[in-house]
Amino acid sequence: MKAYIDLLKSEAVLRRLSLIQLISYFGAWFSNVAIYTLLVQLDVSAFIIALVASFYFLPGVLQAPISGVFIDKIRPKKLMLFLIGLQVIATFLLLLVTSVEWIWLLFILIFIRMGASSFYFTIEMSLLPKILEGRSLQYANEIHSIIWSLSYTLGMAVSGFMVYKLGVQVAFIIDGLLFLLAFAMLLNLYFDITFEKAQKSFLHTFVEGIDYLKHNKKIIHLILIHASVGFTVFDALVTLMAKEYYRSVLAIPLALGIMHATRAFALVLGPILLGKWIQSSRLSYLFLIQGLGIILWSFTVENFYLSLLGSFIAGFATTTLWSYTYTLIQKHSDKKFYGRVVAYNDMIFLLTGAISSLIVGLLIEANWSISAVLATLGGAFFLSAVYFIWIRRRYDV
Repeated sequence: MKAYIDLLKSEAVLRRLSLIQLISYFGAWFSNVAIYTLLVQLDVSAFIIALVASFYFLPGVLQAPISGVFIDKIRPKKLMLFLIGLQVIATFLLLLVTSVEWIWLLFILIFIRMGASSFYFTIEMSLLPKILEGRSLQYANEIHSIIWSLSYTLGMAVSGFMVYKLGVQVAFIIDGLLFLLAFAMLLNLYFDITFEKAQKSFLHTFVEGIDYLKHNKKIIHLILIHASVGFTVFDALVTLMAKEYYRSVLAIPLALGIMHATRAFALVLGPILLGKWIQSSRLSYLFLIQGLGIILWSFTVENFYLSLLGSFIAGFATTTLWSYTYTLIQKHSDKKFYGRVVAYNDMIFLLTGAISSLIVGLLIEANWSISAVLATLGGAFFLSAVYFIWIRRRYDV
């Protein structure tokens, strides 16, 4: 923890970006409980809930082929301000969704919000290697993931209570105001970095990025191993757990908030305890731990209190897996191609999350139990462990 604090003290840009990230992520997760509570109130099917969850990832998939080119051709601050502005507008428009007839608008607004959010994230992750390197870069990635997890924890927990007490609409208003605050904080931030604008045409820059990956198979494999962390997208499953098992124990918003907050607390604690331990030779063991944690959770889902413990275990290794595999990708990429590589990486990661969410919905509609679906997702991480062992034997990572 001291290393994180020292890095934030010494790096002013990272410190401000991290604070903006904390505020905007808190807002995003704050309204997340409201959105899923709204879906339960509207009594939509399991597939619609899963489809909404997939829309949190699809925008990043569709825009990734061009977002990396934009990042390498346009100054980052202009793009970041524009994207936060989009999130402000889309969040306030969520107030219009009050019945099933408006569900189409919910899909559109989630698509816009998450498209802007994932684009912003890609820009930020392409900035970090330009201002930091080595161990500092790994710590910055871990700080980023801890902030995400902390925002997730606080956002879900506070939102669950607020939605229960004040309703869905108030959560959307608070969320919009938080994005406005993030916009104001970014407005006067100065990036002291060298921006080397890609001079060639848009099409040439795009093709050049694809060609770079084709000739760097190691990066492709690292992107794929990072994407496997996308199987930990449990939003739809947790919503279905609350709807099927927990509504007799406490109100849906509270159940969602507490469940997500418990797992998110593990996401925060994990890198603090595992950050100094993790290294390339141990990463396959961490994939096994992740898989076992999810399988253990699958045995507890019908009991709310045991499920809290299960979700904590399932979340403990996730953040460290995400941040360390992301660091490997940054470490082995040429600086000239950071924007495009990060964008393509995010595309594959988000595609994995989207497909995972859709498969969850389809399996539940096919009468699979929630426990069986969770156990299947856990088993996927055993394959990831074997895959990373193969990568280490074939490449220097």
